[in-house]
Amino acid sequence: MTDIFDVIADGTRRDILQLLLRRTAEGDAGTSVSQIVADLGISQPTVSKHLKVLREAELVSVREDGQRRFYSLAVEPLEVVDDWLVPFLMDAYGD
Repeated sequence: MTDIFDVIADGTRRDILQLLLRRTAEGDAGTSVSQIVADLGISQPTVSKHLKVLREAELVSVREDGQRRFYSLAVEPLEVVDDWLVPFLMDAYGD
């Protein structure tokens, strides 16, 4: 299993996750690779490489429609990060 912290350490992957989060909040059922490329201004091979890492870490889910793939955010694995961070935040803010 991939270490979630290694996965989210990469800025491009965090950008992809934030984009998917925004699109989910806007009601999108999934975002295509070409939409990610256009929104982030990075190459298709780079996006595909990072989506593969995100898929393997189960941070995104993919839905196929013909030859197109639509990606959605899967927040459950981020609960590990949340669980790890909460004690630090509680200590810092005295909660």
